[in-house]
Amino acid sequence: MYKKILVPIDGSPTSRLGLGEAIKLAAVMGAQLRLLHFVDPFAYVGGFESPAVFIADLLPLLREGGQTILKEGQALAASKGVQAETVLVDDGVGRLSDLVVSQALGWPADLIVIGTHGRRGVRRVFLGSDAEQILRVAPVPVLLVRGTEEAEAGSKSAA
Repeated sequence: MYKKILVPIDGSPTSRLGLGEAIKLAAVMGAQLRLLHFVDPFAYVGGFESPAVFIADLLPLLREGGQTILKEGQALAASKGVQAETVLVDDGVGRLSDLVVSQALGWPADLIVIGTHGRRGVRRVFLGSDAEQILRVAPVPVLLVRGTEEAEAGSKSAA
């Protein structure tokens, strides 16, 4: 039985599907959740900002958004009677897969649950897959929750 479930979340529809499955598992098994959000500020840097703008403006906004995502996930878990702690990592160092593995080993997690877009072919090659990389290097079992077409459509229309 799983007692500690690690759930990386980013606020996307597929991430919410993964969180929903993790909450269901935790409720049935009496497990605890750890919600993990990784702030990757370099994904938003265009190279034209000064370091002062980056540190003073962008990073605090990303941290605030990450905290909001974590609080919403924690509230959802609590509404289903599941205990969830949160971790925000904002150092921007390393790959998401390395961070997830580090969290899984350090906590230690029994299972990792991740929502995934389920991209294939050329789209996967060009866009990459954090979920696939986590699956390859994870020290514990990984449950991939594939996004639905409705979730994908919702994320495209929100963009």
